[in-house]
Amino acid sequence: MVLYYARIMPNQDDKRSIRIRLAELFPTLNERQRRRLAAVEAREYGWGGISFVASVTGMSRQTITNGIKELGQDDYPGQVRNNGGGRKKISESMPELLDTIEEIVGETTRGDPESPLRWTCKSVRNITEELLKRGVQVGRQSVANLLHELDYSLQANRKTSEGKEDHPDRDEQFRHISKKSKSFMRSKCPVISVDTKKKELIGNYCNNGREWHYKGKPIDVLDHDFPDPKMSKAVPYGVFDVADNKGWVNVGMSADTAEFAVESIRQWWKRMGCKKYPSAKKLLITADCGGSNSYRVHLWKVELQKLANETNLKISVSHYPPGTSKWNKIEHKLFSFISINWRGRPLVDYRTVVDLISRTKNISGLEVKARLDRKQYKKGKKVTKEQIEALNISRDQFHGEWNYTIKPKIV
Repeated sequence: MVLYYARIMPNQDDKRSIRIRLAELFPTLNERQRRRLAAVEAREYGWGGISFVASVTGMSRQTITNGIKELGQDDYPGQVRNNGGGRKKISESMPELLDTIEEIVGETTRGDPESPLRWTCKSVRNITEELLKRGVQVGRQSVANLLHELDYSLQANRKTSEGKEDHPDRDEQFRHISKKSKSFMRSKCPVISVDTKKKELIGNYCNNGREWHYKGKPIDVLDHDFPDPKMSKAVPYGVFDVADNKGWVNVGMSADTAEFAVESIRQWWKRMGCKKYPSAKKLLITADCGGSNSYRVHLWKVELQKLANETNLKISVSHYPPGTSKWNKIEHKLFSFISINWRGRPLVDYRTVVDLISRTKNISGLEVKARLDRKQYKKGKKVTKEQIEALNISRDQFHGEWNYTIKPKIV
């Protein structure tokens, strides 16, 4: 009984030995020999052998099953398969496919502004989707193989020349935000996550990531990207609608200030929010503890008061605890996909930044809109004592500095 159990349940050493034998022998064998070797190993493995050997070799279960049936038969002809047998290469069965892929990828390589992939990452997924729009259904792995056949490869930009400790109430604040968010969404009121994405240099600078180009022909960029106060920068401030899976990005050209942050939220409400939530009477904003939307910044609250007066919305704000900015939903629901979409693409001008952000999407249906904010926002704007005292603000009992509501004031 022990021997039988050991045979049907091989240990890790047995599995490793099978893997090694198959890896060493398979490259030296023809098709029939590989099938018979796989059959022998599967039979000796015992229960589950066919599945295990299939996972190791990449052969189908049916092929291994056919090999087991052939064991013991010696009347084989000399030829392995009939003339012309086997699946044809996709480039042979669909010769026009190479030209179509070359056209799609080539348009973006040459910089055609009308190209459908001009403002999206040239990933296998996006190329496959574009082929599908043209009536060609083909798998992603086949597209990748054809790209290699066309001498394309994944390449990054080439440079051609030279924490804090957790707050004790961290988890409780997360629960507070979650409870409040669910309450707002049950009431059909908007819940938005806001933050400023990393500032980006505008120009022919290296952008991390890779996309498909001819082998050995990556996009050449400058060999340095040192901070330069005279160099233009893009300041993307994002607003993510948690319930609707929609994003809004206001791309600034100057400073990341509280005035700019609230203006971004104002533009989101005018262009997207009020259309989605026409009967809403309140708004919940979830934000980090620091930056332009910090709970310590008086200008942030003063500007929110102006927004509340304009929209007649009760604006509630809940800040994430210190050191937990990456838990903010906008980071992994919006900003991460923007970074994926423009990977490997130098952000040469503001139009490129706005267009790449606007074309960001994912399989869960994310949609993003963006605009360029040409207004100049000055740092160090002072708030008077009278403005602070005029705030119509109420604070929650739990961490009122993090959780508060600003109500409209009737002037």
